[in-house]
Amino acid sequence: MHIGPTQQRLQITFGKFDALKYTGNLDIQKVWERVLRRADLPILYTQGFNTRPRMQLATALPLGITSECELLDVALRERLDVFDTLPAQIMAVAPAGLKVYAVEEIPIKGPPLQTLVSRARYHIHFVDGIDHADLQARIDTILAQERIIKVRVRRNGRKTSSDMRPLILDLDIDDQGDLLAHLSAGERGNLQPADLLAEMGLGEAFVRMHRTALYLDDYIRR
Repeated sequence: MHIGPTQQRLQITFGKFDALKYTGNLDIQKVWERVLRRADLPILYTQGFNTRPRMQLATALPLGITSECELLDVALRERLDVFDTLPAQIMAVAPAGLKVYAVEEIPIKGPPLQTLVSRARYHIHFVDGIDHADLQARIDTILAQERIIKVRVRRNGRKTSSDMRPLILDLDIDDQGDLLAHLSAGERGNLQPADLLAEMGLGEAFVRMHRTALYLDDYIRR
């Protein structure tokens, strides 16, 4: 992030629910631009002909997944001194499905949030139910593997391979029989829960997925 004219930098923790879960990464940034303008926040814009707000999502959220832990990095052209009322101020002009949990100041010269995200937790509910013993057996099988090589074909026809196994940090089952997945996320390695389910042989299962936490380096933001 260019820091020349930046007077303040905010981190907004928010959730995506309901129909908003089908709004993609680029469109959700446009939603945020409209919301912050309506909330009368002094957003900083880029210079030049095609100006854009200086804001970035910490990491993309796959379509169809709800979340309670998304992070937005916003640069301001003027400083704000009061933060306690900002969540309510933003929520008053936010669309249905967008929930703001916290707004806090972060160092202007600090690293972009995109470079700090390392892990994510997901809660995966099997709508039609699933046999607990079968699910546990699938978990045991995938965690016992030393390598899980995935081959992908790019648009140019070139094949690439990668090892999925290091991106699966932990898998568990909660008391309700839902799958809890702790997966790598961010620029240093990202595994989508849909790819995990496909590898477990559950790619066709009807599920509801919810991201419960994002980890920034050694600390967690809820």
